[in-house]
Amino acid sequence: MTGAGSWSLGEQDHRRITEQLNDLLRESNARCALLVDRTGQLLANAGDQLQFDPTSFASLTAADFSANDQLAKMIGEPEFASLFHQGEKESMYLADVARRVILVVLFDQRTTVGLVRLRVKQAVGDLAKLFEEMFQRGADGKPALPSLLEGADDEIDKLFGD
Repeated sequence: MTGAGSWSLGEQDHRRITEQLNDLLRESNARCALLVDRTGQLLANAGDQLQFDPTSFASLTAADFSANDQLAKMIGEPEFASLFHQGEKESMYLADVARRVILVVLFDQRTTVGLVRLRVKQAVGDLAKLFEEMFQRGADGKPALPSLLEGADDEIDKLFGD
């Protein structure tokens, strides 16, 4: 992931992301979609007005995803690419985007988990392409130059077993 360490979300990027989220909501009949980075920052949301504190929700979402990553490793999986939480009236589906962002879709009885899952899979592919473009650009908005240290973090993680 070139440039993933230093990327920025510009106005044009935010507009494109919001369009993707709105398309997902329309196609899945879900209520709300949020995009949260792995550090717990809310990047974007679309759909129904949030009835909760989005900052707390984003933070808890990132913690939930991180905890489940550890559970996956404990059972021999490298990661869980998606999570599903089913409630009596409300449910949520979470999916990894580009190993850096979490897509959260909130939905109720107006749709099915199958339809949400199908549409999320499409949206994750589209959003991943968009984020890869941002990662390639780097924080200054210019294309990132290949670094001598590119991939060094991954190699260090391999040496020390994460």
